[in-house]
Amino acid sequence: MLRKLWPLFPVLLLAFAGMAWAQDTRHFTFHYAFTVKDFPSGEKVRIWIPQSHSDAFQTVKVISATGDLPLKKTREPRRGNEMYYAETSKAKQQELHFEVVYDVVRHERLTFGIYAPHLEAMKLSDRERKEYLAPDELVPTTGLPAELAVKVTGGKTTPLEKARAIYDYVFTTMRYDKTGTGWGRGDVLYACDAKKGNCTDFHSLFIAMARSQGIPARFEIGFPLPPDKHSAEVAGYHCWAEFFEPQHGWIPVDISEAWKHPEKKDYFFGAHDDNRVEFTMGRDLELSPKQEGKPLNYFVYPYVEIGGKEYPNVSNAFSFADADAGVAAQR
Repeated sequence: MLRKLWPLFPVLLLAFAGMAWAQDTRHFTFHYAFTVKDFPSGEKVRIWIPQSHSDAFQTVKVISATGDLPLKKTREPRRGNEMYYAETSKAKQQELHFEVVYDVVRHERLTFGIYAPHLEAMKLSDRERKEYLAPDELVPTTGLPAELAVKVTGGKTTPLEKARAIYDYVFTTMRYDKTGTGWGRGDVLYACDAKKGNCTDFHSLFIAMARSQGIPARFEIGFPLPPDKHSAEVAGYHCWAEFFEPQHGWIPVDISEAWKHPEKKDYFFGAHDDNRVEFTMGRDLELSPKQEGKPLNYFVYPYVEIGGKEYPNVSNAFSFADADAGVAAQR
């Protein structure tokens, strides 16, 4: 997951064209709280909480991590996702409360343009390349998505051209629609059939098609921040994707945001705005310590097991406030 500097993208052309680019940054606190409700006393309870992390595009500090049980920091070895873990077999109360408060500085991520982070040409290790070309349980790299990718990328020769063709196909074919059942699981065959869903479905289809063309791609998930509010509750997660191209390294895409804001279609091929915070990466995750249930499809909400089985009665409460929200409110 190392990101290296790449050779300066030709800047003079943009300057000649009179384009003015600015890289945005957002500083905020993020509250990640939840309650495990109405569980039977005397049963063994195990709780895993995804932890946000710092990387090249966000600086994350934990202000506080509190709960009704002691929290232990752990890390899953496959992709390095960080988490908190708690367990007990002696809880007598009917509810358990937890909250992690973060201070986050998130930077706009630009691949192309004057203010892009400049990357060196880079190469994946054999292990990384194998990892990001392999199928996930709901993300096949053969069959229908591979057939679609062959049609969509016909006549394209470079990974960048092929990835753009796949991006355009998903943007044009899918619609953002959370009605009915089946959406939100990142099930590629569902997406191919229904041609609708949420960010999980959009980006799973992109990843499957890219991988089938030999383009490494990966899944990332966190939370969105409304660009027009200084503080608010956050209803749920947001996810996005990256694909690997040797000249530029990992290139970000956000097709569902492009669908919602079609005027930004070109922007979201190669960019992530600063209105987000990332928590974890990857699919089919085994936690640390390992859960008794099957690998998690993705990991952004707390995961709870009681008596060795997943326990779904968890109430989440996520919110954010810009660091200058108090000043803005007084204006």
